[in-house]
Amino acid sequence: MLQIVLFLILTVLSMVAVLRILFLSICYVVACIGRKTNTKQFIPIKKTSIFLTAVIILNVMVITFSQVTAYTPRIVDKDGKTPENSIAELIELQLNGRKQWISLRGWDKTAPVLLFLAGGPGGTQMATVRHELAELEKHFVVVNWDQPGSGKSYYADKIKNITAQTYVEDGHALTEYLKKRFSQEKIYLLGESWGSALGIFLVDKYPGDYHALIGTGQMVDFAETERMDYAKAMEIAQSRGDTTLIEKLKANGEPPYFGKDVTWKSAVYLNYLSAYMSTNPQINNPGYNTLRDIGSSEYGLLDKINFFRGIVNTFNHVYQQLYSIDMRKYYTKLNVPVYFFLGRHDINAPTVLAEDYVQVLDAPQKEIVWFEHSGHSPWINETEKFVKEVLTCFFGEETQE
Repeated sequence: MLQIVLFLILTVLSMVAVLRILFLSICYVVACIGRKTNTKQFIPIKKTSIFLTAVIILNVMVITFSQVTAYTPRIVDKDGKTPENSIAELIELQLNGRKQWISLRGWDKTAPVLLFLAGGPGGTQMATVRHELAELEKHFVVVNWDQPGSGKSYYADKIKNITAQTYVEDGHALTEYLKKRFSQEKIYLLGESWGSALGIFLVDKYPGDYHALIGTGQMVDFAETERMDYAKAMEIAQSRGDTTLIEKLKANGEPPYFGKDVTWKSAVYLNYLSAYMSTNPQINNPGYNTLRDIGSSEYGLLDKINFFRGIVNTFNHVYQQLYSIDMRKYYTKLNVPVYFFLGRHDINAPTVLAEDYVQVLDAPQKEIVWFEHSGHSPWINETEKFVKEVLTCFFGEETQE
């Protein structure tokens, strides 16, 4: 928090200095035109420029320090002691030549590996998972991956170069790293929202690498999801007489959207639906604790900025590449067990699409697990039940093997 305060103070001082330099420069130019210049008039400009330079250097130092000192907290038991065989690491990897960050957390480094695939594309949930799903760390080595174009991995590649295939390639490379490091033949996958689709892509292409997959907030057909979300937002707005929202939706037109404004146009109905779910009394613990998450120790100051840049820029570029994907057509046979953890009140990723998908899916085992008091994020809305069901699905399957 101190780093954030220092950064904001120094940034404000920089802006004030720039404005002062501009004002003094204008005054100096006017004086020159009127032939009323005085060498002393240039002294304040020089002093302010020196001050600005010093503030910028200091700010760069603060940012750099925050980046190199970012960390994931150690594992502690109820007595505040660190279990002897625990692991808590924040490391940078080269995945197919792209620098990316992961966190590794668990009470026992010999436990099964669970790779969490964040939503997005462009989202980072490294800190969120640590806060919300800490109980899983007692049973797995929980791996959180900041995917290309998100959070700590925002600069992994130029945004314009990132495709859905990029995530599949790097997800596979990460899986190979985890298998080798922890001496395990297979790992478990847990994907949230966009991550649930990425999980499907990975188990489809590399089934031998994974014990099983859980998809929550499951994405099935991206284009149809957007159309249904738009229609639902319009329906709610009309029932409420929300003319402002109705006008915005009509102005943007029906999705899917393309071009430079995908994020902003989609946000009109997605944010509206999220706000609607947050007021639903049937949903427990609705929404994200963004301030807590962005203030977490895993993120340096630059990462905190990229926390938002990924949501805007990476999402805008990648999401429009996904409209042609429909799991019901192209991913109907998977050679690993698949479980769908669905919130009964999810209106972001319509559950009817996941129900349709299960009907046509051929997998060794498939099941929908309903969360009656959840929206799009059962892992946040009903954490205790979520952890219990993860253990039931994964360890039950492992026992059967």
